[in-house]
Amino acid sequence: MRQFHVGRLLAATPLLEDPNFDRTVVLLLDHDDEGALGVVLNRPSNVRVADVLGDWADVAADPPVVFGGGPVEPTALVAIGRASSDMAEVADGWTPVFERLRLVDLEDDPALAQGGLSHLRIFSGYAGWGPGDLETEIAQGAWFPLDAEPGDAFSDNPDNLWRDVLGRQESIVKMYATYPEDPTWN
Repeated sequence: MRQFHVGRLLAATPLLEDPNFDRTVVLLLDHDDEGALGVVLNRPSNVRVADVLGDWADVAADPPVVFGGGPVEPTALVAIGRASSDMAEVADGWTPVFERLRLVDLEDDPALAQGGLSHLRIFSGYAGWGPGDLETEIAQGAWFPLDAEPGDAFSDNPDNLWRDVLGRQESIVKMYATYPEDPTWN
């Protein structure tokens, strides 16, 4: 039985030495016996959504840029939207993640989808793990598995998301929110 679920966050610990994930916060979108998949929430790029997917730009959350979702398939686009209300129906192609968060099919007509979305975030690429790999990395201390809040996926200050997510914890994890980029600075 899995101990981590779709909709949870993975905050990289200082022990994770992979530069792709330095101080990242990953939203877990899928986790089953075949592995796990998520998107990095705090790697905004300089590419504007309007320049890549102009029809979706009106509902893009601030900052309205494409985010680096992870090192796997960097040309693949993944979209997460927030349904405009708790009662919003799940449209064809919208896969529930948790609460009002949905995976959005970018092949849908943006004009029809926008009425049901209050926010949208576009990611280029994703983070992926094979069977058992994520569990191994967590056991080795590479990730803090944490509860997500609905606003995490649409933070208007993604550069501070790692620190903010760790800082709101009520455990020893909270002390990592002030962990210096270079431990020799202590």
